[in-house]
Amino acid sequence: MAEIRAGVRLDDWSRTDRAKAAAKLMLGWVGLLWLIEVVDLATGHALDAYGIVPRTAEGLTGIPLAPFLHFGFDHVASNSVPLLVLGFVAALGGIRRFLALCAVAVVVDGLGVWLVSGSNTVTAGASGLVFALFGYLLVRGFVERRPLGVLVGVAIAAYWGAGILTGILPTNTTVSWQGHLFGLLTGIAAAYLFPRRAVRAP
Repeated sequence: MAEIRAGVRLDDWSRTDRAKAAAKLMLGWVGLLWLIEVVDLATGHALDAYGIVPRTAEGLTGIPLAPFLHFGFDHVASNSVPLLVLGFVAALGGIRRFLALCAVAVVVDGLGVWLVSGSNTVTAGASGLVFALFGYLLVRGFVERRPLGVLVGVAIAAYWGAGILTGILPTNTTVSWQGHLFGLLTGIAAAYLFPRRAVRAP
Protein backbone atom coordinates (compact mmCIF):
# COMPACT_ATOMS: atom_id res chain seq x y z
CA MET A 1 0.00 0.00 0.00
CA ALA A 2 1.16 3.53 -0.69
CA GLU A 3 2.16 5.70 2.25
CA ILE A 4 -0.45 8.27 3.19
CA ARG A 5 0.31 11.86 4.22
CA ALA A 6 -2.68 13.88 5.40
CA GLY A 7 -4.95 11.82 3.18
CA VAL A 8 -2.71 12.17 0.12
CA ARG A 9 -0.74 9.30 -1.36
CA LEU A 10 2.96 10.10 -1.62
CA ASP A 11 2.89 8.73 -5.16
CA ASP A 12 0.50 11.56 -5.99
CA TRP A 13 2.83 14.36 -4.88
CA SER A 14 3.41 16.91 -7.59
CA ARG A 15 6.91 17.74 -8.75
CA THR A 16 6.67 20.98 -6.81
CA ASP A 17 5.76 19.10 -3.61
CA ARG A 18 8.70 16.76 -4.07
CA ALA A 19 11.08 19.64 -4.76
CA LYS A 20 9.91 21.53 -1.68
CA ALA A 21 10.25 18.47 0.53
CA ALA A 22 13.72 17.68 -0.84
CA ALA A 23 14.86 21.28 -0.42
CA LYS A 24 13.60 21.52 3.16
CA LEU A 25 15.25 18.21 4.05
CA MET A 26 18.65 19.13 2.66
CA LEU A 27 18.66 22.71 3.94
CA GLY A 28 17.81 21.37 7.38
CA TRP A 29 20.47 18.67 7.10
CA VAL A 30 23.24 21.06 6.10
CA GLY A 31 22.08 23.57 8.70
CA LEU A 32 22.39 20.85 11.33
CA LEU A 33 25.99 20.17 10.31
CA TRP A 34 26.87 23.84 10.83
CA LEU A 35 25.07 23.92 14.18
CA ILE A 36 26.96 20.84 15.36
CA GLU A 37 30.25 22.46 14.37
CA VAL A 38 29.32 25.56 16.35
CA VAL A 39 28.75 23.32 19.37
CA ASP A 40 32.05 21.57 18.68
CA LEU A 41 33.88 24.89 18.63
CA ALA A 42 32.16 26.01 21.83
CA THR A 43 33.28 22.81 23.59
CA GLY A 44 36.90 23.09 22.51
CA HIS A 45 36.41 20.56 19.68
CA ALA A 46 35.38 17.88 22.14
CA LEU A 47 33.09 16.29 19.54
CA ASP A 48 35.99 15.46 17.20
CA ALA A 49 36.84 12.42 19.33
CA TYR A 50 33.51 10.80 18.42
CA GLY A 51 34.55 10.01 14.85
CA ILE A 52 35.48 6.56 13.58
CA VAL A 53 38.51 5.06 15.32
CA PRO A 54 39.59 1.99 13.31
CA ARG A 55 39.38 -1.49 14.79
CA THR A 56 38.35 -0.43 18.28
CA ALA A 57 35.09 -1.23 20.02
CA GLU A 58 34.48 2.40 20.94
CA GLY A 59 35.27 3.39 17.36
CA LEU A 60 32.15 1.57 16.18
CA THR A 61 29.99 4.22 17.84
CA GLY A 62 31.53 6.74 15.47
CA ILE A 63 30.01 5.08 12.41
CA PRO A 64 26.57 6.76 12.70
CA LEU A 65 28.07 9.95 14.19
CA ALA A 66 31.00 10.64 11.86
CA PRO A 67 28.94 11.99 8.90
CA PHE A 68 27.63 14.75 11.17
CA LEU A 69 31.01 15.76 12.64
CA HIS A 70 33.72 17.88 11.02
CA PHE A 71 37.17 19.18 11.82
CA GLY A 72 36.48 22.89 11.57
CA PHE A 73 34.28 25.19 9.52
CA ASP A 74 36.42 24.85 6.38
CA HIS A 75 35.72 21.12 6.50
CA VAL A 76 31.96 21.71 6.84
CA ALA A 77 32.02 24.26 4.04
CA SER A 78 33.80 21.90 1.65
CA ASN A 79 31.05 19.30 2.10
CA SER A 80 28.02 21.60 2.31
CA VAL A 81 27.49 22.51 -1.34
CA PRO A 82 27.93 19.01 -2.84
CA LEU A 83 25.83 17.47 -0.07
CA LEU A 84 23.10 20.06 -0.59
CA VAL A 85 23.02 19.72 -4.38
CA LEU A 86 23.50 15.96 -4.70
CA GLY A 87 21.20 15.26 -1.77
CA PHE A 88 18.49 17.45 -3.23
CA VAL A 89 18.67 15.74 -6.62
CA ALA A 90 18.67 12.27 -5.06
CA ALA A 91 15.78 13.14 -2.73
CA LEU A 92 13.64 14.24 -5.69
CA GLY A 93 13.24 10.55 -6.49
CA GLY A 94 11.55 9.90 -3.14
CA ILE A 95 12.33 10.84 0.45
CA ARG A 96 12.01 7.33 1.86
CA ARG A 97 14.28 5.87 -0.79
CA PHE A 98 16.75 8.69 -0.23
CA LEU A 99 16.84 8.11 3.52
CA ALA A 100 17.31 4.37 2.97
CA LEU A 101 20.21 5.13 0.63
CA CYS A 102 21.80 7.43 3.21
CA ALA A 103 21.39 4.86 6.00
CA VAL A 104 23.03 2.12 3.95
CA ALA A 105 25.81 4.47 2.84
CA VAL A 106 26.58 5.60 6.40
CA VAL A 107 26.77 2.05 7.73
CA VAL A 108 28.68 0.41 4.86
CA ASP A 109 31.06 3.33 4.36
CA GLY A 110 31.63 3.59 8.11
CA LEU A 111 32.39 -0.10 8.46
CA GLY A 112 34.81 0.11 5.54
CA VAL A 113 36.65 2.99 7.20
CA TRP A 114 36.65 1.16 10.54
CA LEU A 115 38.17 -1.93 8.94
CA VAL A 116 40.89 -0.52 6.67
CA SER A 117 41.85 2.98 7.80
CA GLY A 118 45.19 3.54 9.48
CA SER A 119 45.57 2.84 13.18
CA ASN A 120 45.42 5.70 15.67
CA THR A 121 43.36 7.88 13.33
CA VAL A 122 39.96 9.52 13.71
CA THR A 123 37.74 9.89 10.64
CA ALA A 124 34.78 12.25 10.49
CA GLY A 125 32.92 14.26 7.87
CA ALA A 126 30.07 13.98 5.39
CA SER A 127 32.32 13.41 2.38
CA GLY A 128 31.75 9.64 2.41
CA LEU A 129 28.03 10.31 2.03
CA VAL A 130 28.75 12.88 -0.69
CA PHE A 131 30.72 10.28 -2.63
CA ALA A 132 27.89 7.77 -2.14
CA LEU A 133 25.35 10.24 -3.54
CA PHE A 134 27.65 10.96 -6.46
CA GLY A 135 28.01 7.25 -7.27
CA TYR A 136 24.28 6.70 -6.92
CA LEU A 137 23.31 9.56 -9.23
CA LEU A 138 26.09 8.67 -11.66
CA VAL A 139 24.60 5.28 -12.54
CA ARG A 140 20.96 5.55 -11.45
CA GLY A 141 19.73 6.75 -14.83
CA PHE A 142 21.43 3.87 -16.62
CA VAL A 143 20.06 1.30 -14.16
CA GLU A 144 16.52 2.65 -14.43
CA ARG A 145 16.84 3.39 -18.16
CA ARG A 146 15.61 6.95 -17.69
CA PRO A 147 17.07 9.50 -20.15
CA LEU A 148 16.78 12.37 -17.66
CA GLY A 149 18.63 10.33 -15.05
CA VAL A 150 21.38 9.59 -17.56
CA LEU A 151 21.72 13.32 -18.31
CA VAL A 152 21.93 14.07 -14.59
CA GLY A 153 24.68 11.45 -14.21
CA VAL A 154 26.64 12.91 -17.10
CA ALA A 155 26.24 16.43 -15.73
CA ILE A 156 27.49 15.61 -12.23
CA ALA A 157 30.34 13.57 -13.69
CA ALA A 158 31.41 16.54 -15.78
CA TYR A 159 31.23 18.94 -12.83
CA TRP A 160 32.51 16.84 -9.92
CA GLY A 161 34.19 13.90 -11.65
CA ALA A 162 37.77 15.19 -11.44
CA GLY A 163 37.44 15.95 -7.74
CA ILE A 164 35.88 12.56 -7.07
CA LEU A 165 38.69 10.77 -8.89
CA THR A 166 41.30 12.70 -6.91
CA GLY A 167 39.46 11.99 -3.67
CA ILE A 168 39.68 8.21 -3.96
CA LEU A 169 43.41 8.20 -4.57
CA PRO A 170 45.69 7.60 -1.53
CA THR A 171 47.76 10.71 -2.19
CA ASN A 172 46.72 12.95 0.72
CA THR A 173 47.34 11.59 4.21
CA THR A 174 45.00 14.17 5.76
CA VAL A 175 42.00 12.97 3.72
CA SER A 176 40.20 9.66 4.19
CA TRP A 177 40.45 8.20 0.72
CA GLN A 178 39.07 4.99 2.23
CA GLY A 179 35.86 6.76 3.21
CA HIS A 180 35.61 8.29 -0.24
CA LEU A 181 36.18 4.99 -2.02
CA PHE A 182 33.77 2.97 0.09
CA GLY A 183 31.21 5.75 -0.21
CA LEU A 184 31.47 5.80 -4.00
CA LEU A 185 31.18 2.01 -4.29
CA THR A 186 28.24 1.94 -1.88
CA GLY A 187 26.41 4.59 -3.87
CA ILE A 188 26.88 2.69 -7.11
CA ALA A 189 25.63 -0.53 -5.50
CA ALA A 190 22.64 1.33 -4.01
CA ALA A 191 21.50 2.36 -7.49
CA TYR A 192 20.91 -1.34 -8.13
CA LEU A 193 19.46 -2.01 -4.67
CA PHE A 194 16.96 0.85 -4.72
CA PRO A 195 15.64 1.17 -8.29
CA ARG A 196 12.69 3.46 -8.80
CA ARG A 197 9.46 1.54 -9.14
CA ALA A 198 7.06 2.46 -11.88
CA VAL A 199 3.71 3.77 -10.61
CA ARG A 200 0.80 1.86 -12.15
CA ALA A 201 -2.82 2.83 -12.14
CA PRO A 202 -5.04 0.56 -9.95
